[in-house]
Amino acid sequence: MKIILTFWLTLIGLHVSAIPLKVAFVYVSPAGDAGWSYSHELARQYVETRFGDKIETNIVESVPEGRQARDVITRLAQNNDMVFTTSWGYMIPTARIAEQYPNVKFEHATGMRRGDNLSTYATRAYEARYLSGIIAASMSQSGRLGYVTAHPIAEVIRGLNAFTLGAQSINPNIKVEVQWTNAWYAPTKSEALTHGLIDKGADVIAHHVDTPTPIKVAQARGVYAIGYHTDMSAFGPDSHLVSVVHDWGQIYASRIQSVMDNTWSAKDLWPGLKQNTSHLASINPKLPQDIIEKINAATQAIKQGELAIFAGPISNYRSRIRVREGDVLTDTELLRMNWYVEGIEGDLRFF
Repeated sequence: MKIILTFWLTLIGLHVSAIPLKVAFVYVSPAGDAGWSYSHELARQYVETRFGDKIETNIVESVPEGRQARDVITRLAQNNDMVFTTSWGYMIPTARIAEQYPNVKFEHATGMRRGDNLSTYATRAYEARYLSGIIAASMSQSGRLGYVTAHPIAEVIRGLNAFTLGAQSINPNIKVEVQWTNAWYAPTKSEALTHGLIDKGADVIAHHVDTPTPIKVAQARGVYAIGYHTDMSAFGPDSHLVSVVHDWGQIYASRIQSVMDNTWSAKDLWPGLKQNTSHLASINPKLPQDIIEKINAATQAIKQGELAIFAGPISNYRSRIRVREGDVLTDTELLRMNWYVEGIEGDLRFF
């Protein structure tokens, strides 16, 4: 009798362990072949390959931030063990739905709300942004850089400020003009704004939108560009200087593994250059060797904690001191950043 019972318990255990963990991903734009959502899609593909039949993944693309997101996340919570919501604007619906589905693990990208079954994660992209600013200023002849972006949230403003500070480390008088699309994925508006910035003298374009359109426009107009989210070199063979890319694979793998191991707990993850979750990709071979050396030195200094990007003195766009000499902004201050460094011009917006 004991032998039979042991046999059946073993079979039940094998059956339970064979059930794949169901993991869902919500994207704010098409997964496509470049940009923010594509960076998460690459990570999803990575964990599928890594875990094989131990997990079952599914995605929902182009989900607007708002009521539709709430409906989509609710549906996914009803049919999955774990849900990754990958846009800032999903924060409130994710938090509310997490309370309604306590047995589901939720992971929200770039957010600030956490709970018993809700974690947050992001990458310190501003570190690599700083490095890209060094490259942009080094290749600019006009001393004017253009920046096309979506929404004035802390993540965006922090990246813009870091980019500008990096540029100013090469040319203290350089100017960065920012313009807004009011949407993460807006190729048509991104195109018009990029043309406008170039018309006003910008000879290097950076962006924080979920499309490679600014790179394409720069290629057509004969100016340089900085890619973002994923490697965008293919969209501007001549214009592309470098891309700031995100690598979410290790974060996703570790969080999924923790669920499998029954060790998952709510956390706030914010790795960066040191962990390679954000880094530079496809540096243009046109860059002079001395600039490459500056980038390598700055990269190592950031990784080793010897270079703090937001160390004072730093003035805002009204020339008022925001970070005193000897001070360094804390993570809390970085997460709430709602001001622009001196040298940024254009349509300055606040949240």
